[in-house]
Amino acid sequence: MIEEVRIRDLGVIEDAVLPLAPGLTVVTGETGAGKTMVVTGLGLLLGGRADSGAVRTGAARTLVEGRLVLAEGSPAAVRAEEAGAELDDGVLLIARSVGADGRSRAHLGGRQAPIAVLADLAAELVAVHGQSDQQRLLQPARQRAALDRYAGASVGGPLAEYRSAYSRVREVEAQLADLSGRRAELDREAADLRAGLAEVEQVAATPGEDAALAAEIEVLGHADALAAGARAAQLALTGDEQRPESGDALTGLAQARRSLDAVHGHDPGLDALAERVAEASYAVAEVGADLAAYASAVDADPIRLGRVQERLGLIQGLARRHGRSLDEALAWAAAASLRLLDLDGSDERLDALHAESADLRGILAATGQRISQARTVAAARFADAVTAELSALAMPDARLEVSVDQTEDADSGLAVGDRSLAYGPDGLDAVELRLCPHPGAPLRPLQRGASGGELSRVMLAVEVVFGDADPVPTFVFDEVDAGVGGSAAVEVGRRLARLAETAQVLVVTHLPQVAAFADAHLVVEKGADGAVTRSGVAVLDDEGRARELTRMLAGLADSELGRAHAQELLDLAARAKRAGSRG
Repeated sequence: MIEEVRIRDLGVIEDAVLPLAPGLTVVTGETGAGKTMVVTGLGLLLGGRADSGAVRTGAARTLVEGRLVLAEGSPAAVRAEEAGAELDDGVLLIARSVGADGRSRAHLGGRQAPIAVLADLAAELVAVHGQSDQQRLLQPARQRAALDRYAGASVGGPLAEYRSAYSRVREVEAQLADLSGRRAELDREAADLRAGLAEVEQVAATPGEDAALAAEIEVLGHADALAAGARAAQLALTGDEQRPESGDALTGLAQARRSLDAVHGHDPGLDALAERVAEASYAVAEVGADLAAYASAVDADPIRLGRVQERLGLIQGLARRHGRSLDEALAWAAAASLRLLDLDGSDERLDALHAESADLRGILAATGQRISQARTVAAARFADAVTAELSALAMPDARLEVSVDQTEDADSGLAVGDRSLAYGPDGLDAVELRLCPHPGAPLRPLQRGASGGELSRVMLAVEVVFGDADPVPTFVFDEVDAGVGGSAAVEVGRRLARLAETAQVLVVTHLPQVAAFADAHLVVEKGADGAVTRSGVAVLDDEGRARELTRMLAGLADSELGRAHAQELLDLAARAKRAGSRG
């Protein structure tokens, strides 16, 4: 609810503070005092269009500040926090300024915010019904949502089922569109994978084969040099049988052994060295034999070299095309095999998605029809209730109807029977409130079916009937009583009081019959210094209320007859409110 509003330099209002309580608050005042500026100020505070012409003459800017109390976790509190506003124990401070140069600024919870954020917040907080500002329930989406809540479980149950199926069908059809749109691309990908895998399979390389082939090529390419080196080393170690006179390591070692054997046994140290010479002789003989065997085994086979080089070239080409090495190419092949399995299953996936989409559409069609039938029943009940209310609000010939219509959509609609209907997240229906203001007049949407004052009364009747079905914390009515008087004015007051039992209601009125029902009464008072008119707002006590109602009735605040009539109105309103609360 709105706890307090402060208005500075707006129209004739110089500086006014409006303390707003729960229940019904009325604002009254003489003509020209600036009553409507109160509603204008609220409109600015809640994101309305700024008009620099409304800035008080001589002032640099208009400033409207508000103090709102938001329930924890409420949509309004969530939106405010999402916008970065800071709440202090559920209290939100809002400020809006409009400069004489037309510049407008807004602050939400101590932080500057776009004006649009205020408007979004207002949609959850306040319903304004005035001569030129009828917004909330004139929006078809709001009308449908309010009717659904009015209908209760008859719509709520199937609507929850419908929305679940709708959410899933959107996901399924998005996947279908993606798969179908990428069909050619996926087919090309699968063909490329198959070609690459066929190449890998044809080469049939094994891990590490490229390194082994490179090593073999190194040996085959230097076979002659390797054999010659081994033979030379062998001759140097063990000698050449064909040339016994050539020196070799083994002959030298044999001579060394004989020299040491001649002095064996005299010195253990020398005997140990003799053993090492003997070991060296055995090692040289063994290495020489191995070198001779190696030299004999080395085969300079150009045919084998060519085949190995060709095989390595195949493997290296495979590696270049599918990685940087044979190991990476083989890893690519493993991943490609899995991807190909997935791609080959896409046809089955498409078939499954098509089947699921058809099933879900069937659920949407059947559930959507149940919702439409329940809405139609609730719409008739609601229309009769509002029409009865209008009769009591000095519109006896007015008639409200609620259309629940379905639209054909041959391209992407939902098959329902032999028709293809447009559908959305809330069902198959477009809901619209329509008014026939008098016999012979056509039914028209609310905003085109009544004048400003009539429309305020129509919206009052609508809000009263909706009651708890479409809750909003605060209602503002400006000139809701335009064109009515007498007993009809009393009925307007009675219904405003009924609405105020569950919401905060602020009413700008010129009728004492309406003002008598107030829980709190504010009066806009004007004064003048001969050149400039200034207005302010005062809170009236019981005595002040009686005087103000007397002024409204008789034009004179001190009229004894008017005062008696005012007290009679106050007593009547009190009795009606007590009876309403008991009912």
